[in-house]
Parts: sequence; structure tokens; C-alpha cells
Amino acid sequence: MNKPIYTEKTECQDCYKCVRECPVKAIMVIDGSAQVMPEACILCGTCTQVCPVGAKKIRDDLGDAMALLTEKDQVYVSLAPTFRTEFAGLDSGKLIAAIKSLGFAGVSETALGAQEVSAACAQMLSEGDNPLLISSACPSIVHLIEQYYPNLVPHITPVDSPMQAHAKMLRAAISEDIGIVFIGPCVAKKNEFEDSFDIALTFTDLRRWFNLSNIDWAGLSSEEEFILGAAEEGGLYPIDGGMIDGIKFYNPPENTLFMAFSGVKDVVEALDEIDTGNFDHPVFIETLACPGGRVNGPGVSNRGSTAQKRYKIQTLTPPAPKERDEKTLDFSKQFHSRQIKQTTHSKAEIAAALLKIGKKRGEDELNCGGCGYDKCQEFAAALIEEKAEPAMCVSWLRKLAQNKASALIKAMPSGVVIVDENLRIIESNHRFAELAGADACIVSEANPDLEGAYLDRIIDFHDLFSKALEEGTEVQIQDIRQRGKIIRLTLFSIQKNHILGGILQDITEPVIQQEQIIEKANEVMRKNLSTVQQIAFLLGENAADSEVLLSSIVKSFGKKD
Repeated sequence: MNKPIYTEKTECQDCYKCVRECPVKAIMVIDGSAQVMPEACILCGTCTQVCPVGAKKIRDDLGDAMALLTEKDQVYVSLAPTFRTEFAGLDSGKLIAAIKSLGFAGVSETALGAQEVSAACAQMLSEGDNPLLISSACPSIVHLIEQYYPNLVPHITPVDSPMQAHAKMLRAAISEDIGIVFIGPCVAKKNEFEDSFDIALTFTDLRRWFNLSNIDWAGLSSEEEFILGAAEEGGLYPIDGGMIDGIKFYNPPENTLFMAFSGVKDVVEALDEIDTGNFDHPVFIETLACPGGRVNGPGVSNRGSTAQKRYKIQTLTPPAPKERDEKTLDFSKQFHSRQIKQTTHSKAEIAAALLKIGKKRGEDELNCGGCGYDKCQEFAAALIEEKAEPAMCVSWLRKLAQNKASALIKAMPSGVVIVDENLRIIESNHRFAELAGADACIVSEANPDLEGAYLDRIIDFHDLFSKALEEGTEVQIQDIRQRGKIIRLTLFSIQKNHILGGILQDITEPVIQQEQIIEKANEVMRKNLSTVQQIAFLLGENAADSEVLLSSIVKSFGKKD
């Protein structure tokens, strides 16, 4: 079975956007395909939201949920309070009716569990045994702390998540044998179920299920109600600060300092700065992986304004009662370190890795972020750990391509020149300088590529280049007589109207003549020199050009014979 988040290899376009956006760099690039590293992933779902081609997938558990309905006599839905923004235009009664029409026995609000979690957190703050408490309501942040901040694990509130608490409430109220399917905005819930519930679906899954079932929305009753009653202040949990509002209902110590952080990057910054031994007041930190709260989770289909979502959550959530019955269930839970092994690399190892991508000096480290890592040295560490590939470095890849092209140009027996729209030479080879004349050869001794030189000061037929640039000619071939030779000039567009390439061949040279002329009449050449006149005719040259060609051919074949 796939992990909750995985990569569809055939769809990955090696853009490295997921590497760039992943807050814990839990992405490994193999053969150009960015793969999620399950052991390092915190299941925040960021990669699924930023991938431009949708190659990062959330595991589809819809089939398992359908199967559960046939395996269990009664299956109930624990519905996350984010339903108020996901199905904003739908009456809750009709939503319950639609879910029940799929085969579920009933629907209950996960927010009921959130209320029990709030009460437990307020109690812990009052007891004062731990001056710092970090919320355990978001499984992604719990993963983050367990894997990357093991020193903070003792400060995670030792209480179930709202979903786990709600599952206990459902089983206690109905039966231990019931099936429970959670439906909400969270991907990490797919990895949290343990023994408390059976399957976690996203709101996107639910919408797809509705579509597959062809539900008659108009015929649904709006009279259906949530079992175990409607939630109150627990309905605020989907927005950042909502959990804190819930805890305050249970009268925590007045000197408690409350802080709320949402979005993994902001949470990481907060966790990095925590000094666990320096608290004069009890501190509670609410942490959510999704920026703005669960209303923006990876499993929602409504990507509207966060402000509008906050407004709906705050206005549609019923007010909390003045008092509530004492809890009778045990919602305690222990968390443990699952620290990811962090490898440190020596300066020599980093330098060797940087050398692989052509970075010999500090100024070579551009820190452009094109590879997905903020700094070149971080990318070098990823190379050592085999999480990355050299081809991810855009600047190195570009230089490599330029070097290959330059080497090819220099090795070509023909003259090659590349110019810009102002006829300034971008690059050329030595053979071009030879064909251009003595002055060009002298200049090339100081500037081998003639880079920056103006073409109109080097060759007489520069007007052909100007015309080709102006007209945007794709390919143009023309023979030019120059200093007793015939130069075949091939012009080709590299960037239309801006960059032009030219290949110059002296077709009076024996080697070129053999390749371009004698191949057409090789057999008859060996038999009779008179056939050479036919070649001149076929070339369509004037008398003077034919004389030059014939003289060259006779010399060539005279040496061979």
C-alpha cells in the first residue's frame, strides 16, 4: 500500500518545487523524479498543494471505506468542523443525509472530541506540572516534534487528538464494534488512526464519493441531526487560535501565556527559539501545520479566502454553554521521540561535493535556490546523502552545456561564429578567424573567441548576417567568393531576430571538396577528368568560380593518383 503521500513517477517533471517548499526536505530525487521519503515526511501535505502537475498524490482510501461498509454492521462518520467552510452553501442536515445515503449509520462532529481536549489542556495548565505545553491536536506537528525536536517531546500535551478523543466517545456511547471513518481536511490523519478509528478520508474524497453515487440533493431531508449532539466551542478548532479560545472556556490560570502559530515554517521558527528552561508563567502554544488553520488543509477543495473561512467558522459555531458535564473517559496519551538521524559532514566532504557541480570557490556558490535548497552547501550535503543529483544544479547544468557547446565549436573543422542583434560576436572558433582574414587572426591571438568584436569590422559580407537577423531567417545557405576562394556560408537562427549562427566552409579545400562534391561523382572522377566539368555545371558557378573549383579538384586527385 502507498504511504499517505506519494509520487506518481511518470507525472513528475523534475521542477524541484516540492523540494523547495518541503519544510523538512523530506524529498529524495532519483533519476530526476522527486520521491517522498516516508521516514522523514511529516505529512503536512505541502508538496501535494504546490506540485504544478499534480504528481504528488494523497493516497486514495475511498475503496477501503466502501469495503468497510460491507464488513461492519454499523459504520459512523466523525466529521471535522471544517465542513462549515468546505460545504458552505449546504445545510448541515442535508450534508448528514447525503453521508448517510452512502451507507453510514450516522454522523457525529469531531469537534465534540476537541472540546474534551480543551478541557484536558486547561486542567494540565491548572495543575502546573509542566510550565510549557505544546498542542497535540495537529498530527503533522506531532510528527515534526517527535522526529526533529526530540527535546520538546516531553512538552507535547499528553492527550489524544480531537479525532482520537471523538472515536473513544463514539465507541463508548454506541459500541466498541462499530466502524469509524474520519472525514476532514487532513492528510496526516491517514497515519494517525492506530486503534481509535478505521479509515481517514479527505473532503476531496467525500466529494468524489458523492459524485460517484449520483446523489439527489433536492430530495434529501434537512432534518437530520448529528448523533451525540451538536458541538459548540470545539467548532473553532479549524482556525488558528480556535483551540486557545476553547481552552479559555475551561478557566485556565489567568497568568497563562497563549501563543498560536500556523504553517510549518512559522511553527519551526517558533520551536527553534524555545528555551524550555526559562518560563515564569505557564505557556501554551497552539500549533497547526496548515497556514491559517485546518480550513486550508491539503484535503479541502475550497481554496477560497482565509478571511471568509474564518468569518464562517466564527459566526456559525454555537456559543459554549456556561458549564458542561465532567468527563468520564480517559483521553490521555503518551508521545515518544522518533528522532531522524541527522548526519554532519566535514568541510572536506562538502567541498568535494561542491566540486562535482563546478563550485571551486566561495563566489561560485550562488545560493540561487534553483535546486530546491536555499544554500549550495545544503545541496552539497544532500548530494552526499544521495538525496539529490548534480543535474538539479541549474547553474552547473548551464555551464556544462555551454562548455560542451564551446568544445564542439572549437573542434569543428568549419568556421563557426555566433553574433547578437548588434553584430557583436558572442563566440567563434579559430577556423572562423582564419577564413575571416589576417586581421581577425591577429585579434584572435589576444581574444581567442573574438568575443565582443564587431562582425562588420572583421568580414566584408556582414550584410548577409544583418539581413538574416532582420528577416528572422531560419536557415540560409549562400556561396561567397573571397580572395580566390569560395566560402559556403550557412546562416541559422538561434533566437529569432536576436541571435544568429554562421558556419563557413571553404569548399575549394580538398577535404571539403571531397565531402561535398566528390561524393556526388566519386566513381566518374577516377575514370576521367572530363567528368569534373559536369560537376562545375551542376554547381551552376560562373566561369571564374569553375576555374577555381577545377584547379582544386585536379590538385586533390593528382595527389591521390
